[in-house]
Amino acid sequence: MRLLDTKDISQILISDEYEREQKIHDLIKDRRSLNINIELSKRLTTGQKAADKMAVFTGSWKFIIIFSAIVLAWGIANTRLILADPFDPYPYVFLNLILACISSIQAPVIMMSQNREAQKDRLRAENEYLINTKSEIILEDLHLKIDNIINRQHLLEDEMENLMGLIEDLRKEIVLGRELNGEKTNRREESDLYN
Repeated sequence: MRLLDTKDISQILISDEYEREQKIHDLIKDRRSLNINIELSKRLTTGQKAADKMAVFTGSWKFIIIFSAIVLAWGIANTRLILADPFDPYPYVFLNLILACISSIQAPVIMMSQNREAQKDRLRAENEYLINTKSEIILEDLHLKIDNIINRQHLLEDEMENLMGLIEDLRKEIVLGRELNGEKTNRREESDLYN
């Protein structure tokens, strides 16, 4: 994905009309919107995919319920009421060791997944910035074109008013010339002449 820098934008804003049109058409042809999830998923390694799946699972209610059930079962299985000689008695030192090991592995894996999500967010923001910049340039160009059309319309209206004034002046001169020559014209014939 090519980044649009401020030099490109200033060239588009400052260049002459033909170059400006060409650059805007190049911008329009260049597709800026990307699906960041698809683009990044193409480059994920097996370990990164596993880390993402683990982060999704460990952040779910399913994990909390299963893990709570396992800890509760461990506590029940190691009480003196059920077993005469429990393999991990009350302070549950072995359970604490297992939980500490799981936590020490789980935390970095979740951090890796979160770092990838932060990278996706940065890429999304950059992609949205490029799309917004492109839209802004296109809208500015459309605004300039509309202003140009309005200015031309005003010039044409002024020219049309001038022409209507000239036509009216010519009509008056023709009527005056006929009256001087002694010809009387019929209004109907005159209106037919102009229609």
